[in-house]
Amino acid sequence: MIPHDDRKPTIEGVLAAARRIAEIVPPTPLLPLEIHGTQCFIKAENLQPVGAFKIRGGWNRLSQIPAEDMARGVVGASSGNHAQGVAWAAKRLGMPATIVMPNDAPAVKADNVRALGATIVPYERLSEDRDAIAASLCEQTGATFVHAYGDSWVIEGQGTAGVEVAAQRAERGLPAPTRFVAPCGGGGLTAGLALACPEAEIIPVEPEGWDDVTRSLIAGEILSVGSNPPSTSCDALQTLATRPINFDILQRRASPGVTVTDRDIREAQRFAFSRLKLVLEPGGAAALAAALAGKVPIDAGTTLILSGGNVDAQGFAAVIGSAD
Repeated sequence: MIPHDDRKPTIEGVLAAARRIAEIVPPTPLLPLEIHGTQCFIKAENLQPVGAFKIRGGWNRLSQIPAEDMARGVVGASSGNHAQGVAWAAKRLGMPATIVMPNDAPAVKADNVRALGATIVPYERLSEDRDAIAASLCEQTGATFVHAYGDSWVIEGQGTAGVEVAAQRAERGLPAPTRFVAPCGGGGLTAGLALACPEAEIIPVEPEGWDDVTRSLIAGEILSVGSNPPSTSCDALQTLATRPINFDILQRRASPGVTVTDRDIREAQRFAFSRLKLVLEPGGAAALAAALAGKVPIDAGTTLILSGGNVDAQGFAAVIGSAD
């Protein structure tokens, strides 16, 4: 049985999470960017200590585990970025961590998880249920299950990126953000941003064929990607379905999202490298890809979330060296 989180995420929870996170890591840069003659902003979450925004939710969740439960450790399920966020937080808090990771996870992510001291339990992405495996491990050990996106503390932690954007804009004399374009897997980041900035439009961006959140928003009910989704380079965004805790927020706050192709993604990775001097993994480039492809509106109130930069060097070099 998959643990159910009955606690509802709130804006107050996001603000509390922002204070906790500010104590351990500095804000990531908010940089101006001109696309097709229009200025917007990018939030460089790929520059986090674990190379992705997932450190936010990981730290917020683990730091709130009762002291008497910490010795039993935590279990997470992730293709790599949530895994690193949980492993990083667990190491800092002195907790054992086990991560259920797909067999096809990028080597750089698996290596980073091991380097942080976590144990990896592999699984087959399309034929096994990672959350069920994680829940079983928790039942055996008494560890706390830290869901990658369907957890109120995780959602609130991810939302702190929005709190930072609003503060950084205010420091520059700019009005509050009016739109966020963000990569979307299960919806933890987009739901968190919706809570953090309730007046801003939220646009999820998903890989082509993995647009379960967008289809769910249109249908008014949670839909899965189906039994035979296409291949995608965006390993970080390959979630089979969102969870009710995320969907409840997104249904009230998010606009129907857009999809990007692998070609869109590669163009965004090359753009980020040449124009911004930033390394982005495929999933981390999704919002930028949507903007460059003209699939989302942008203006001076728009922030594109660059969510992660954990990419294998060989694969990234191949993308940068290609011209498709």
